[in-house]
Amino acid sequence: MKRRERRSDNIARINSTYTKQQEKQMAEKSREKKLLFRRLIAFAVLFVLLGGGMVAFHFSQRAQYDDKQAEYQELNEKMVQYTEENESLNEEIEKLSDINYLLQIARKDYFFSKDGEIIFKLPDEEPSY
Repeated sequence: MKRRERRSDNIARINSTYTKQQEKQMAEKSREKKLLFRRLIAFAVLFVLLGGGMVAFHFSQRAQYDDKQAEYQELNEKMVQYTEENESLNEEIEKLSDINYLLQIARKDYFFSKDGEIIFKLPDEEPSY
């Protein structure tokens, strides 16, 4: 850097309107380049911030969607289970409205018997011998 300063000291400057005008234009171009560079950096930073925000929002929404999808599947399985249980209970209600079925349950579970009938309770397990 000292070398440049020495060179500029050794060279005499021309003080004409043309050189002043050229120096002014060069200074103006230099200032415009700096402003352009600053604007580009500002837009790049803004773009990166907005892009990052959009990407983060996208992944957040995707995680929420996956959670909701899993919850939907779980609730759908429960609904199928409850529907099957409901059908089973409706069949049981129909059976309980039948007198013969009620008498069969009473004989089996509560040892009710018909007239002249003897009930023997046999063990459900098989003997070990």
